[in-house]
Amino acid sequence: MKYRFLIYISHTYALPIGIPLQEEIKKRNDEVKWFSELDIPKSYFPKNGELLDTIEESIAYKPHIVLCITDVVADFLPGLKVQIFHGFLANKHSDAKGHFRIRGLFDLYCTQGPSTTIPFTEIQQKNNHFLVRETGWSKVDPLFKIEEKERSKPTILLSSTFSPKYSWLYNAEVIKEIKRLSKTGEFLFLAVLHPKMDKEKIEIIKNLQHENFKFYDTTDIIPLFREADIMFSDTTSAITEFILQKKPVVTFRNNKPASHLINISHPKEIESAIMQAFSPSKKLLKNIESYIYDTHPYFDGKSSERVISTCIDVLHTEKKDLTSKPLNLVRRYQLRKKLGYFTMKSYRKPFRLNKKD
Repeated sequence: MKYRFLIYISHTYALPIGIPLQEEIKKRNDEVKWFSELDIPKSYFPKNGELLDTIEESIAYKPHIVLCITDVVADFLPGLKVQIFHGFLANKHSDAKGHFRIRGLFDLYCTQGPSTTIPFTEIQQKNNHFLVRETGWSKVDPLFKIEEKERSKPTILLSSTFSPKYSWLYNAEVIKEIKRLSKTGEFLFLAVLHPKMDKEKIEIIKNLQHENFKFYDTTDIIPLFREADIMFSDTTSAITEFILQKKPVVTFRNNKPASHLINISHPKEIESAIMQAFSPSKKLLKNIESYIYDTHPYFDGKSSERVISTCIDVLHTEKKDLTSKPLNLVRRYQLRKKLGYFTMKSYRKPFRLNKKD
């Protein structure tokens, strides 16, 4: 049968996650459309991507599978609702408020690796209204089409979380030191910031540009990962995306520093940490490799294929052991208010499609 997929998003940073999924769906000759909770210009979408304008159109589309690159999804949409995630585990929040928060809206969690699969499986055993399957993450599929390039000079990718509490962009001394290092001509700096970053901070980085410092206003950061030798960051899920290449990362006051990172606490340590990253120890490289295998042990660029195959399999799977999703009246009202669509309809029972349907 021909399956109908809906890719459900809220922000532009979801596009690089959804595009590999769309490519896989189209390769199978199934149908795929997009819906965004917020107003994203159609020019941002891939040329072969179809964006539905309203939630009413999304309901009328009758998707079999809703691929959610969001924290929440309209419970009144038909179809198997699948949590794809919009980032890796970044440890910026507690489990209750962060990556492992269960909102009672999804049928299936497609996890990225053991570090997310194991906790979600433990939660599933206590909240038996969803399934957990490890697939890897679609966004990093293009990362593993690695092409080594000659570089004119050592290249550093700058990234940062948008959260003021953790962002190095809120430390004037760090900015001053990066500016100084860029002026030495010894390194090439590439900078990319989260789309939700404060505009004033973005302007600060833009104003640092010169022949050895380039700012990129894009959500397609995989090509920049390839261009760089190391990353300088703080506490953001982009760190994990980058380190999957087995390239070192220097972090400034990371929320949960670990042995796979070179973490520093003072701006005066930046230069020595960068030099350490360019000549990593065997111990650091071993720690990076261990972290990768725990986080995303897939290097074949086929996570999108696994996600779609898993979704189709679960779509037809008997779910007799699963309970109905929690009532969540407040959250369901909030979703209806945000989308301007009020209905009593809610798909709380485990969703299943018979082959003959």
